[in-house]
Amino acid sequence: MLLDTRRAAVLAIDLQRAFCLPDGSVGRQGRDVGACRAAATNCIALADAARTAGIPVIWVRMVLRPDYADGGVLMRDLRPGLAAAGGLKRGTPDVELIPDIKVDPSDDVIDKPRMSAFLGTPLEVLLNARGINSLIVGGVTTSMCVESTVRDAGQRDYATFVVKEACGDFDQRRHEASLEAMAFCFARVIDQAQAMQAIRGQGADL
Repeated sequence: MLLDTRRAAVLAIDLQRAFCLPDGSVGRQGRDVGACRAAATNCIALADAARTAGIPVIWVRMVLRPDYADGGVLMRDLRPGLAAAGGLKRGTPDVELIPDIKVDPSDDVIDKPRMSAFLGTPLEVLLNARGINSLIVGGVTTSMCVESTVRDAGQRDYATFVVKEACGDFDQRRHEASLEAMAFCFARVIDQAQAMQAIRGQGADL
């Protein structure tokens, strides 16, 4: 599958305090966010290389209304502990990108109310307006928001490349299973070195 960097974007998903720092809402519930924090570091490296190569960078955040009126089944029934911890409320530090991320004026930041970055957001309109047909994807968590987004991207015929070291989860088994599922039918799973080489070398057949 051709990664054409002339028509590509880096899509970095949910690298927020909520998921990547111990004082975020997920960390406060006792989950280990170390793998997510490591993934964020690799996403930052991808973003820096992409900007140098003239490739757009899109940061995605999960952000909900303070009253969770848009939280749906996830916040009400499936993960009520996240709501109890006050997680992902618009206007709180929990939803902000981690401090290590320096958003460039050329970058885009898109907020989403669900796991997929395509659902209820202008992402697809933005990609199509720019003529983008390839996505280099990283973020957290692998088995939830990354996989949900990648499945939607693959079914929309974007050539999607998931960078495995740039993804993280709270459970390594789920991380590996999710990578395997995405690789089976929705995306190419590549490593950080392949992604960096493709970005710097203006594309690759992967």
